[in-house]
Amino acid sequence: MKKTSIALLVVCALIVGTVPAFGETTDGMAIVADVLIARPVGLVSIVFGSVMYIVALPFSIPSDSVDKAGKLLVADPFKYTFSRPLGDFDYRVGMAEMPKTGGTK
Repeated sequence: MKKTSIALLVVCALIVGTVPAFGETTDGMAIVADVLIARPVGLVSIVFGSVMYIVALPFSIPSDSVDKAGKLLVADPFKYTFSRPLGDFDYRVGMAEMPKTGGTK
């Protein structure tokens, strides 16, 4: 009995010692939540962003901000939905630069 518990303890210590060698792993529940919730919401945001892009075109053409509007409303949600690894909610898509607010003269 004593030899078995010592062997089990040694095996557990070896397994715990090798965990950092595996690197970063993704939680299975994060992948499930991503597939069932985040990706469908991403698809909806692509459709909604495309509609908003078309609505915003008459205003963005004169202000020469068509590229920024397209990137922010269509391209970024597309990249977040289709380019992001499954379960990786820390993934950051390059956001379009928003205009600076504040008192500038």
